Amino acid sequence: MSTIAEFRLAAAETTLGTALEYAPDATFELESSVSKTRPSLWVAGVDRGTAAAAFEADPSVEDYELLVETGSRLLYDVSFVDGTTRLSDELLADGGSLLEMWGTDGWWQVQVRFRDREALCDAYDRLEAAGFSVDLRRVSDVTGVADSETRLTPEQQEALEAALEHGYFEIPRGISMEELANELGISHQALSERFRRAYETLVDDELQPAGNRSELE
Repeated sequence: MSTIAEFRLAAAETTLGTALEYAPDATFELESSVSKTRPSLWVAGVDRGTAAAAFEADPSVEDYELLVETGSRLLYDVSFVDGTTRLSDELLADGGSLLEMWGTDGWWQVQVRFRDREALCDAYDRLEAAGFSVDLRRVSDVTGVADSETRLTPEQQEALEAALEHGYFEIPRGISMEELANELGISHQALSERFRRAYETLVDDELQPAGNRSELE
């Protein structure tokens, strides 16, 4: 049985805290599938100039590169100054998997899967020891199901197992989506679609059964 935890942390105490303070209307969201060597971030709610100025103002940012510009969002690759303590490093030091991470209006919201509640408690203690003010918002225990009960297709199961084996969910990634698609002998687009449908199925399974959820107020 694994455990999913949702945290809220003051951005001022974390990496990119200055950037979030500089651009309070912006939302910074960790991208899950682009760079395996350094974090990639979607920035929404501000224009290109404001996003660049926010990165320039942040002393933890060593370099940034605009990868994609859409009508509403900007995707950047970001590298940090050596010695910077990143929030994800403390959260994932004991093997957790980062599911979601986004920051806006002075706060980071983070969702992490841990192997059990003991690993969650260890991560919480590490965050406090590193000087972060941690607000644990929700904890969900995810019970395993027999293979006959899973709603994932064999292709989705194969993709997720390969991603886990090759370190796709680690920070930094052990393999890019393009490389993983090659390992599986499918296109990047096909793998992305398998992940999307698998995530949708897993989230639906997680949120629907009320007995599998508990909230910490």
